[in-house]
Amino acid sequence: MKKVSLIVQNEEGLHARPVTIFVNAASSFKSNITVIKNSNPDKVYVGKSIISLMSMAASKGDEITIIADGEDEESAVMNLQCVVEGGFSS
Repeated sequence: MKKVSLIVQNEEGLHARPVTIFVNAASSFKSNITVIKNSNPDKVYVGKSIISLMSMAASKGDEITIIADGEDEESAVMNLQCVVEGGFSS
């Protein structure tokens, strides 16, 4: 299992477009991808589900932890970190 914690810098937070970009990137990996908001282990979101990530309602300044578990976990975490830090540009 690999994970990375990041601060959402996107002005509008994780709305439909950034979530779609994140899910498309996450779906390209075999690993299970989960996301936790603000270090709350009771709230785990499915990284390959638009509905799940939209329900997270992450805003600018929120911390998200991306967790990948599987055969390509390292590349998944690195790629998704780049997606978030790159401002969700497609």
